[in-house]
Amino acid sequence: MSSSSHYIKANPVDRALNGFIGWLARHGVSLLGTAELSVRGRRSGEWRRLPVNPLPYEGGTYLVSARGHSEWVRNMRAAGGGRLQVGRRVREFTAVELPDEEKPAVLRTYLKKWGWEVGRFFGDITADSTDAELLAAAPKHPVFRITVQR
Repeated sequence: MSSSSHYIKANPVDRALNGFIGWLARHGVSLLGTAELSVRGRRSGEWRRLPVNPLPYEGGTYLVSARGHSEWVRNMRAAGGGRLQVGRRVREFTAVELPDEEKPAVLRTYLKKWGWEVGRFFGDITADSTDAELLAAAPKHPVFRITVQR
């Protein structure tokens, strides 16, 4: 499997939990910073929703796909943005995907904050991995810097 096709599919428990966390975010409850991401489907044009862990890092906000090259990643690439929602607060944003060489520091910070939840999707990679190990894992984990529209 190539890095660009790397994807870890959600199991039934993950899908149920994601549905619940997304519902909470839509209703104003953010668990440790979670939000609901909406991005237009690249074929259908319909909004697709899922919970995400936006990462504040060095003055920006990032979205990391722990599971790999998922449908939301493919849709984000096509749409160039989306929206984040917690309760009634909806923030529209544009998104730019980071090249692999810029990902290690963001991945390290993401794993420091969210590793307890998403570490299983990174295999042996942790927040304590070397820069070289994080760089080797980077192609499997798309990262987007988002810019909220004012």
